Amino acid sequence: MSVTKIIAYDVPTILPDDTGDTAMRLMEENGIEHIPVVANQQYLALVKQDDMLEWDTPEQPVSASDFLRYSPAVFTEAHAYDALRLAHSQRLSVIPIVDNDNKYLGSATRETLLNYIAEGGLDNPGGVIVLEIKPLDYSLYEIVRIAESEEVSIIATQLYTHQATNTLELTIKTNRSNLESLANTYERFGYNVKELYGERSNKEDMMDRYNLLMAYINM
Repeated sequence: MSVTKIIAYDVPTILPDDTGDTAMRLMEENGIEHIPVVANQQYLALVKQDDMLEWDTPEQPVSASDFLRYSPAVFTEAHAYDALRLAHSQRLSVIPIVDNDNKYLGSATRETLLNYIAEGGLDNPGGVIVLEIKPLDYSLYEIVRIAESEEVSIIATQLYTHQATNTLELTIKTNRSNLESLANTYERFGYNVKELYGERSNKEDMMDRYNLLMAYINM
């Protein structure tokens, strides 16, 4: 699933001329530990609450500090897993999302990521496969039948429409990590396997992703 589907549009932003006190107030009011700095729709940086607490002159604009050097983000074409990985590795409460021109589109949060995990059953062991399908070709019955022919059980599915390309993206959570055979079978039936988080990508990588989910839930 594209990270744009997990944007929390109520995440506040600040301008470079806003003070550290303003940044702290907004973070406290919204229950976050990070706040994006945005100017003219361009993403500039991500300010940390910990840095604000240690700053001797919070009455000064954040541009007067070194805080604008830190700018973690994910691009719109990234998968939700990529946002999760960045959030975990950098211990972020807010994950800025930008397009290829660095335009700020919004941010994912711990809450939207955890909702994504819970709704998709992604905290259960097993692999994930993402299919890109033309609307007229979509048949959940056939997709399930193909999985069952490979002795794979589908635990949960999430369906999203890409308006720009007029295609559907189906995220399938399964009970198995080794999905190479299933992916090959889907491709033989004309499905485009867009993403695969299982054996074909790398078995150890799949376990890393699963452990990442567990670690993030317990942050």
